[in-house]
Amino acid sequence: MYSSKIVSLGHHVPDTVITNQYLSNLMDTNDEWITERTGIKERRWIDPKVDTVANMAAKATRMALQRANLTEKDIDFIVFATITPDYFFPGSGVLLQRELGLDGRIAALDIRNACSGFIYALSVADQFIKTGMYKTILVVGAEIQSTALDITTRGRNTAVIFGDGAGAAILQRSDKQGILSTHLHSDGRFAEELYVKDPGSSRPHAERQPEQILDTTSFKVVMNGNQVFKHATTRFMEVIQEALDQNNLKKEEISLLIPHQANLRISQYIQAKLSLRDDQVYNNIMRMGNTTAASIPIAMSEAWAEKRIKENDVLCLAAFGSGFTWASALIRW
Repeated sequence: MYSSKIVSLGHHVPDTVITNQYLSNLMDTNDEWITERTGIKERRWIDPKVDTVANMAAKATRMALQRANLTEKDIDFIVFATITPDYFFPGSGVLLQRELGLDGRIAALDIRNACSGFIYALSVADQFIKTGMYKTILVVGAEIQSTALDITTRGRNTAVIFGDGAGAAILQRSDKQGILSTHLHSDGRFAEELYVKDPGSSRPHAERQPEQILDTTSFKVVMNGNQVFKHATTRFMEVIQEALDQNNLKKEEISLLIPHQANLRISQYIQAKLSLRDDQVYNNIMRMGNTTAASIPIAMSEAWAEKRIKENDVLCLAAFGSGFTWASALIRW
């Protein structure tokens, strides 16, 4: 069986910086309230005239390709994680394929696992390389969430959290084992604790007609913050320990933990529980907000550029989100 290794990373975020002060002009909030609850100071929102999920993903991909001295033609397969595709269907994977100028020789697979999406996508890509089906796989996480937010006081609990962006990783077949293991979990009993109900196909035909939709509440994010926080802190710890146990490693051997950037308080809680130093955890939520499936690859790309990731380092990725789903990956760089 073959092994897979991440050979390059890239990311792209929109130019527009949305500060807490800006949001305080739109809703009843302030910098202190947002920072205390989330740790976020600013986030990036798209310009709808310029950005799409697919073209942001393409920009992140081109950065990763350039860093690795590869070209678009080297890509054998695309695994695209997003819950905010450009269209209801088709998925954004084929749109990225088109953006990159690739033809029908390659396939594109879409993953809809929200905040855990990138690790799920990484795991899928890892399996395809291990079996020998593909040699070079592009794994992407990208989201546009700003256009769906309720930027009034009614929606402030979620509006202050989310940002837009894209991150990309290139996996290749390798003699050296890079991805040591991935661990995926879900529990659908809590699906409605963090979800967007519509546009869902299970409503009667009459209810789905545009002229009948007077109340658009069901198109907004619904989040039970207390439940999400409680489950996240528990599941993060479990899935990180699962990865360490699988590989006979101790928490002290983690060179860098890159958690999904959901809430700085969650990351700090995990850091304290694992007794990790500040230099062993990478957080960028203060500048990026929660970019859902894009958060881990953006953070990885930044950390790599900052030389926070070095050869033979042990990286631990962990995520928790809607579904509920949670996942981890342990990587030897």
